[in-house]
Amino acid sequence: MDELLALLYQSFPDGVTGVTLLLFRVGVGFLFVLHGYPKLRHLQQWADALKVPTPLCLLSALSMFLGGMGLIVGLLTPLASGSILISMLYAIFREIVKGDPFVAPDPYLLEGYYQGPDGQQGEPPSSEKAFMFSLMLLLIIILGPGAFSLDALILDR
Repeated sequence: MDELLALLYQSFPDGVTGVTLLLFRVGVGFLFVLHGYPKLRHLQQWADALKVPTPLCLLSALSMFLGGMGLIVGLLTPLASGSILISMLYAIFREIVKGDPFVAPDPYLLEGYYQGPDGQQGEPPSSEKAFMFSLMLLLIIILGPGAFSLDALILDR
């Protein structure tokens, strides 16, 4: 893995850029831990709701939770980001196949608000959130974890 990291990242920026990468990486990682944990706790319910095989949902939830942890500490950043990115691309694909819009209408502008399948108010389905997360993950993969990461410490840069 050291060779892959060295090939991907010729340097690990420090200073303001490094701090910005740290804040961005930790923020995105924290969001994915928050997304993955409830999916792990209620795995079967989530799999049933999506009508997707449970092992596939387990892989997705683990990628979010463990990948999020990896992003927080900056460990194996391309692997952590890449595994979550696969889940996000699959989420986008599912939304497109269902025919959901790319950007959902503002729920507050809808007559009587949006009522989800369980009758709860919420945002109408769209691929917007998965797309935004995909862009964030691509940014982390391309720019790297920065100097304030375990990856940089491992490679001693």
